[in-house]
Amino acid sequence: MTNFASRIAGVATLALAALPLAAIATTADARPVSVQVSDIDLNSAHGLAAFEQRAKHAAREFCRDSRGPESPLVRANCRSAVMSELHEKLPAAQLAQIRGATYAAR
Repeated sequence: MTNFASRIAGVATLALAALPLAAIATTADARPVSVQVSDIDLNSAHGLAAFEQRAKHAAREFCRDSRGPESPLVRANCRSAVMSELHEKLPAAQLAQIRGATYAAR
């Protein structure tokens, strides 16, 4: 029985060690997403609509998997996460335009 418990513990240890490697493999090819905002007025309704359109396009491009098909749910979650991050950065871009500074998204 002790030998069986040792084997189970060994397998569990290997499985736990593999989890970080799996996470690294999925994020290692992560690249920055950028949305050009220098040519639009982010403080107008038209400018915000243009930003939204560009952000959606950037999210679709970023979440497209070049290694093969993924589930629609995985792609939707990815697009949602990218859009959330872009919307978090939007107020800083608006403030930068108000101040006349240049905003560079990464």
